Order: sequence, then structure tokens, then C-alpha cells
Amino acid sequence: MKVEINIPSNLFEIPLKNYQNFIEETKDSQDNLHHANKILEHFCGVKLKDILQIKYSDVIDIAQHFNKIFNDEKNLITRFKLGGVEFGFIPNFEDITAAEYIDLEQYLKDVSTLHKAMAVMYRPIVKDIKGKYEIEKYNGSITYSEVMEHSPLLVCLSAQVFFWSLGQELLKYIPTFLEGELKKMKKKDLESFQKQVSSANNGVGIHQSLNLLKEMLQNSMKLPIYNFINF
Repeated sequence: MKVEINIPSNLFEIPLKNYQNFIEETKDSQDNLHHANKILEHFCGVKLKDILQIKYSDVIDIAQHFNKIFNDEKNLITRFKLGGVEFGFIPNFEDITAAEYIDLEQYLKDVSTLHKAMAVMYRPIVKDIKGKYEIEKYNGSITYSEVMEHSPLLVCLSAQVFFWSLGQELLKYIPTFLEGELKKMKKKDLESFQKQVSSANNGVGIHQSLNLLKEMLQNSMKLPIYNFINF
């Protein structure tokens, strides 16, 4: 029996929900063939019972194709259409609300909540004048989180890369900023602060603590490496 395989040429053709299902079903496995089978199931729409009919060499070629497109460069996509509605990325981060910031920080941490993060980052465009647009006010991620399960994966990952790049840029200034704030502190307050830091870190000095903070932030913002198989 010949199995029909629909192989997406790019990540825009893959719904975010399919990616979330793939990650959930492979996260505890180191089996390359299991990963390859799940790629065919979730990204190509092949039923598990039909995968056994596909040539092994074709399975490997397809899996390596996805390794490549997942690692292609991802530029931020600010607008996209879904279900006849055009969604826009938050146009001005200087105006971001506390609710948006708190939810976004929480939902970007895990693949299982990326659809909720998308509902924070992208909302329907309500006004568009010569390319400059406004989006709907934020009323909680629940408003569009289910809709965003069907959003293009490329849009979601491009936004992740954007925030990662933004975070890396901010990392350059955090130690300088903190050291500047410490210099502004009164001697008495500074001594008290240093004692608190030393106590919390078993004697580690203030500069070592700043370096530790930077290292922790860097580790928390690492981008995933998309090598699903290594044959």
C-alpha cells in the first residue's frame, strides 16, 4: 500500500498544537525512531498504523528535513491571519501592561503554554493606518488561547527568538545597572545588603553574586536546539 505523505515545506504550515503534542509525546524518549515516527504523525498527518509501510530511508530523510527547517533563521512575524482575522504583535513594548508582562513571563517558560503566550503577544488588529496598527486591549489570555492553538508554528517560534534576542541584549546592561545602583546606596545600607548577599550565598561576594545572576539569566533564556534525530 502506498502511503500519502504531506510534508510541510516550512513551519508556517504546522499548527502550534501539533508541535505541542509532538513535544509532549517525545520529551521522555531518547529513541530516534520514536521521534521520527512522531514527526510523521504530528507534522505530516500520517497515521501510526501507516508509518510501518513507509521505507526506512524515507522516514530518515523526512526527519532530517524537519531538523533543517526548525533550525532555519526565524525573523519576527508581526502580523498574520487566522480564521479570517488578522492578528498583530504587541506594537509598543513601552506601553505593555503589568498583566501582559506577568502572563507573558509565565507562559513563555513551557511549550505546553505557548498558545497562551501567543494570546498575549498577538491580538486582533483594530486599527491600521499606513502600516501602523493598534491591537485589541488585553483582557486575559483566555480570550484567544484556544484560537492560538491553531496559529502557525513559525509565528510562535519567531516571537520566541525575538524575546530571546531582547533578553540577551538586556543581559549586557544588568551587571552595569546593578553595580551603579549599589554605588548609589549609602554605606550603611550597602554593608547591610552585602551581609544579606553573603549569607544567602554562603560567603560569596557581591561581584560573584552578580556574575551568578547573569549566568542564571543566560541559562533561563537558552533557545532549544532542534535536532530531533541523530542518525
